[in-house]
Amino acid sequence: MMVRAVFIGDDFTGASDTLASFARAGWRARLFLDAPDPAACEGFDVVGIATALRAMGPDEAAGVIGGLWPSIAALSPEILHFKVCSTFDSSPAIGSIGAVALDLERRFRPDHLAVIGGQPSLGRHCVFGTLFARGPDGAVHRLDRHPVMAHHPVTPMGEADLRRLLARQGLDDLALVTAGETPALPLRALFDASRAEDIDWIARHLNPLPGRKLLIGASSVAEVLTQGETPAAIAPPPPPPHPGVLLFAGSRSPLTRQQVAAADGFDTLRLSANDLHAPETLVAAARARLEQGKAVLIHTDPDEDYGLSPDALAHRGARILRAIVEASPVGWLGVAGGDTSSRICTELGFSAIDTIGALAPGVSLCGASHAAPERDGMRLMLKGGQMGGSDLFNQFLAVARGSA
Repeated sequence: MMVRAVFIGDDFTGASDTLASFARAGWRARLFLDAPDPAACEGFDVVGIATALRAMGPDEAAGVIGGLWPSIAALSPEILHFKVCSTFDSSPAIGSIGAVALDLERRFRPDHLAVIGGQPSLGRHCVFGTLFARGPDGAVHRLDRHPVMAHHPVTPMGEADLRRLLARQGLDDLALVTAGETPALPLRALFDASRAEDIDWIARHLNPLPGRKLLIGASSVAEVLTQGETPAAIAPPPPPPHPGVLLFAGSRSPLTRQQVAAADGFDTLRLSANDLHAPETLVAAARARLEQGKAVLIHTDPDEDYGLSPDALAHRGARILRAIVEASPVGWLGVAGGDTSSRICTELGFSAIDTIGALAPGVSLCGASHAAPERDGMRLMLKGGQMGGSDLFNQFLAVARGSA
C-alpha cells in the first residue's frame, strides 16, 4: 500500500474541498489533475485526482476511469473515495454517479461499499435516505423542492430519495442505515447523516472495518475518515509568481449572482454572447487592467442567451481565461462554477494542487503546480455555484492584497 486512500473528484471545485478536508486533519494530501506517476505520490497519505466526470455521459466517464486505473491500481489503496457533489445532482445520462460507482466496484472489488448521504457541515442533511439542502435563502429544502437544484440547467433534481436516484443510475440494492442503527456486514449501504454527531457515529462503525472500502459521497467522506485525527497547521508556501488578481464567474446560480453584485474593488467586465465568438476586445480590456495593477472580475450574465450548452459555455470561457492569463501578470485566479473550474484548470495545464487554507465552508485557497515558472505557485480559488457567502469575492481579494 503506497497511500492510505485515493479519491476521485467528479469536478475540480469539490475535489479541492476534499483535499482541504484531509489536509486540515493532518493527512499529507495532494490533488493531481491527471493520472499521477506513482513515484510522485511517495510520502502522501491520500492522493486525489480531479476530473470532469460530473459533466460526462457514462461511456465517456468509463473511458476516463479506464485511463486513470493503472495509476490507482499501482497506488494500491485500501480506501477509494468517489467524491461527488454534496447535492448528488446527476442523471442516468449526465454525471451518472451510479454508472461510475459500478465501474469502480468492478475494478476495485471492495469488501464494503458505502454511500454517505449528507454533509451537515455544508448544510446537506440526509434523513431516512432523503436529502435536504440549505438554499440561498438560508432555509433548508428537500432536494426536489430546492429553489436552485430542482431547476439545475443540466441535472434538475426531481428525486430527493438517494436510493431511488442511484437505483435509476444502476446502483441498486443499497441498504439504508439510519442514525444510531448498527449496519449489516458486509456493507452495501446508504448512511444517513443529518447532524455533526452522525459523522462521528459513521466513523466509529466504518473506519475499523478491515478490507477494501469503496466510499461514495461529498467531503463528508473525508470528515468520516479523519474523525478523531489531530488537526494540523498547513505551512504557508512561497508567494505566487505575480500579484495580479483575476476572477471568472462562470456559474449562473443565484448565489454567484449575489457574489458578483457584492464584489467591491474589482474592475468588472460582463461576458456577452458576442465575446464568446470574438473575444479579442474583452481579452484586451482585461489584460490592460491587469497590467495597471487592477483586480479584474469577468462574469457571465444569467439573463443572457448564449446559445450554447453549459459545457460549451464553460469551454469557451476557459479559452478566454487562458488567453488573458498567458499574457498577463496573474498570480491569483478565482473561478466560480464546477464545470468552469474543471475546464479552466485543464486549459491552463496545471499538474497538481495543494491546500493553503479555507476561505469559507466548501471553498478552499490552493496553490497550483505548473511546469512553467510564471504559473507555478499560482493561487487558486475554485468554488461551486452554491458555495460561499455573498462577500466571498471580496474575501478572496482581501487575501490576495494581504489585508485579510
